[in-house]
Amino acid sequence: MYDFAIIGGGIVGLSTAMALGERYPHAKVLVLEKESEWAFHQTGNNSGVIHSGIYYKPGSFKAQFSRDGSRSMVEFCQKYDIDHEVCGKVIVASNQQELPRLENLYTRGLENGIPVKRISPEEVKEIEPHVSCVGGVQVFSTGIVNYKQVCLKYAELIRNQGGDLRLNTQVLKIVRSGRNQVLETNNGSFETRFVINCAGLHSDRIAKLGKANPEAKIVPFRGEYYELTPEKRYLVKTLIYPVPNPDFPFLGVHFTRMIDNTVHAGPNAVLSLKREGYKKTDFDFRDFAEVITYPGFWKLAAKHADEGIQEIIRSFSKAAFVKSLQKLIPEIQAADVIPTHAGVRAQALMNNGSLVDDFLIIAGENSIHVCNAPSPAATSSLEIGKAIVKQIPEPTHLHSLVA
Repeated sequence: MYDFAIIGGGIVGLSTAMALGERYPHAKVLVLEKESEWAFHQTGNNSGVIHSGIYYKPGSFKAQFSRDGSRSMVEFCQKYDIDHEVCGKVIVASNQQELPRLENLYTRGLENGIPVKRISPEEVKEIEPHVSCVGGVQVFSTGIVNYKQVCLKYAELIRNQGGDLRLNTQVLKIVRSGRNQVLETNNGSFETRFVINCAGLHSDRIAKLGKANPEAKIVPFRGEYYELTPEKRYLVKTLIYPVPNPDFPFLGVHFTRMIDNTVHAGPNAVLSLKREGYKKTDFDFRDFAEVITYPGFWKLAAKHADEGIQEIIRSFSKAAFVKSLQKLIPEIQAADVIPTHAGVRAQALMNNGSLVDDFLIIAGENSIHVCNAPSPAATSSLEIGKAIVKQIPEPTHLHSLVA
């Protein structure tokens, strides 16, 4: 019998397990992950950026979690000697029409309590000599890290707390047993008093197994990246972002110097025909059918038809992808970039076609379901874990388990 069972071994599931161990050191905590290693999907395929929170609406969970999370993530990496760097980034306007949106970002950064600075094109070139722009904003608190390395440390700390970590264990069914719940898996059954669903790309399905209504469906978007060839890495010193289109839910292609010193360019954003579809050819009939029959998807597609078509063109045309990169660094040529890994983003979508822009955490019977944990979830994982634990009601049996 477990006190808590967490479904999903990505960075949010592991951070929640660690927060539970800190809050309830005498509790029996179980983490179930269907893959053969931790952080296999979204966490292990993201950009590795420690986000500042400049893009997010003041007062939102995203803004709060990102601001606090960037600090706690850096402190965690310092404490456990995890490779990271607070390198900062520049957001640049490529033309005069983008300057008002750049100014809005600067104002939002100030409202969110983030250290930011307006910089001229000449000042941008002092930081990133190869960028062409008409203005920029410097964000000082942005950093880079390997989140898979972070997750391995989380898992180690959970084991040290006495947590039970199970890989290769997929939850197939959730059954009530009195006041408890039984998780039936491919590796046996596990009874628990409380379930926390951190299943990422499958969080809506797990919520339904637990008789909770997420009121949103996960729609997978694949982000495809190119990588600068080694001899061209000098073109990017830190991180370079365009001014995002406020009417489009993605940030646009950008340059990220990774912690291993490689430089990634991207991503675009295209519908994935499989929830774990990292290749263009990946296809799953159930995943595809769920999206294509969901009214919310068609409403979203109609709203962003022009941008969506451009994303698809970039997916199949290297020339089009490179052209978007040349807006930031004009001297980039097709020969300077090679394809690299893709990631899949679990985006919660409402039936009316609106994207769930913030974290979506819903309560069920003796359960909590994290049904949308978008970027900056990795940055904010320590804060999200603590916030989830605070939402757990404290029945009598937990009182004796508190530190």
